[in-house]
Amino acid sequence: MSSSPLQRPVIGYTLGDQAGIGPEIVRAALKAMAEEEADFLPMGPAIAATPGVPTRETAAAALEQLETAASALREGRIDAVVTAPVCKEGLHQVGFTFPGQTEFFADRLNVQNFAMCLTGRHLTVALGTIHTALADVPALLTADELVRIGSLLADFVRSSGIPTPRIAIAGLNPHNGENGAFGDEERLIFTPVVARLQADIPWASFTGPCVPDCVYRDAAMGQFDAVLAPYHDQALIPLKLLDFDNAVNVTLGLPRYRTSPDHGTAFSIAGKGLANPASTIRAFELALACAHAR
Repeated sequence: MSSSPLQRPVIGYTLGDQAGIGPEIVRAALKAMAEEEADFLPMGPAIAATPGVPTRETAAAALEQLETAASALREGRIDAVVTAPVCKEGLHQVGFTFPGQTEFFADRLNVQNFAMCLTGRHLTVALGTIHTALADVPALLTADELVRIGSLLADFVRSSGIPTPRIAIAGLNPHNGENGAFGDEERLIFTPVVARLQADIPWASFTGPCVPDCVYRDAAMGQFDAVLAPYHDQALIPLKLLDFDNAVNVTLGLPRYRTSPDHGTAFSIAGKGLANPASTIRAFELALACAHAR
């Protein structure tokens, strides 16, 4: 039931762990989206939950909604899905075996070519590695893997309305390793990656390897449209500094997009009227934009 130019897009949504702020921020987002020409479809019912008190039942309901959302995406019954925050500890207790929702949706949709991207008003970043120990990162940064993710990132930026994306490839080591003085990944891996990406994707511009402590400022100032970061925290520290209330997590590579707010369940403020729905509103806006782009 995927949309055509004559149909209203159908955006699915989950409530996450319903002991957290998921239900209230989703309600606020749906209210903000009320005037949009789209249908918003829940992936499961609201359950009785005590705000701030996660249980095995709230975790099981969250997992059930994720499974329903994945099936709906796979079968084309929805054009995109917005997922509210979950508690991974709780999910693991009810059989969830994945590091996060990104890996879950890739598995359920049988997608091997996927990546995590986060986009806010100031920065858009994709991650060369996701949820892995920092000590393991260098061995995982192969040229093929970085080219694969850089390609997905360029496609996403173009689908967001920028026909000639400017993509920066961030280096791994301080000062790009100072010509091998403390790391040679930039010379051996990153420089060839930039050349390969530029040759493979002539409609985009790739720059790098860029010094990590400068490139995010440059991107935030408008010099680049997106940055490919080698590991999780290098990208998320500047992103959350600048875009904490409006960043959106996007799973790249899926046949239909999955977006989510870039924050957690916030059990400590659930039900107190303190949750900021801005990131969730942007997640719905981006999901709708991606559905139209398809």
